[in-house]
Amino acid sequence: MYIHKSVLLQEAIENLNIKPDGIYVDCTLGGGGHSKEILKRLTTGHLYCFDQDDYAFLRAKEVLDEVSSNYTFIKANFKDIKKELNKLGVEKIDGVLYDLGVSSFQFDIPERGFSYNYDASLDMRMNQNQDLTAAKIVNNYSFNEILNILNRYGEEPFAKQIARQIEKQRQIKPIETTFELVDVIKSALPQKVLNKKGHPAKQTFQALRIAVNDELRVFEVSINDALDMLNKDGYAVVITFHSLEDRICKTVFKERSTLDIPEGLPIIIKDEAPFELITRHPIVSGEEELENNNRAHSAKMRVLRKR
Repeated sequence: MYIHKSVLLQEAIENLNIKPDGIYVDCTLGGGGHSKEILKRLTTGHLYCFDQDDYAFLRAKEVLDEVSSNYTFIKANFKDIKKELNKLGVEKIDGVLYDLGVSSFQFDIPERGFSYNYDASLDMRMNQNQDLTAAKIVNNYSFNEILNILNRYGEEPFAKQIARQIEKQRQIKPIETTFELVDVIKSALPQKVLNKKGHPAKQTFQALRIAVNDELRVFEVSINDALDMLNKDGYAVVITFHSLEDRICKTVFKERSTLDIPEGLPIIIKDEAPFELITRHPIVSGEEELENNNRAHSAKMRVLRKR
């Protein structure tokens, strides 16, 4: 049984500024921790919850039914937020929440293949119905394709060595499990790196997970569509767990909260940007949460308001 601990829970709920009659979207249902707190604050309002994982809906239903029935599950990738909500007759929303990364249960259930701490098939799919897995990337992609994934999504300094070792090992036999991949990664790294604190496979596993689920492109598409759907005085709250996600969020929020005025024009600017950036600097977890939830250490939260 997994233990689900929502990161930055109270901070996220406070920054959504929930209206009891509002329409809200949790784009990353997971274990339902954030959704439960949103539902507590709704009376005639409604919550729409996105996830691709059947297990997420099973677990979250137990949590949410204790509070209210004012919610709807949507089994879809959140990149389709506009299309899926429009199908349900929803064109405008009062708030949207993204808690990016991998849900606790996805990490903690070994057979999902997300974690280098358990021996399991190299899977890493958030949507269990899709065809592409981490094993298919590792065993079928070219050296250059794997190198690009490790560089771009993992920012792995030894990407070339790891990609070469993967290429070499899979000619002997396919790399099918997480521990087999961990062994390949370790064999590609110098001893001084292996002696450092932290798991040597962390960045490679992150890179493969992002590639399998197309996480960065999906998030950029989704957050832009979600912002288009926000009502006036609606809020977008995004929690990220690595620099690549945070960079996309920071860039999109800055673009949406800045007027594009050519420099040097002799005019008085009276207009405001359509969005207000609430967080000049990201909100991070406090000492108590950091002590009690290891996954909180890399979390950053940014907030944007529709004027």
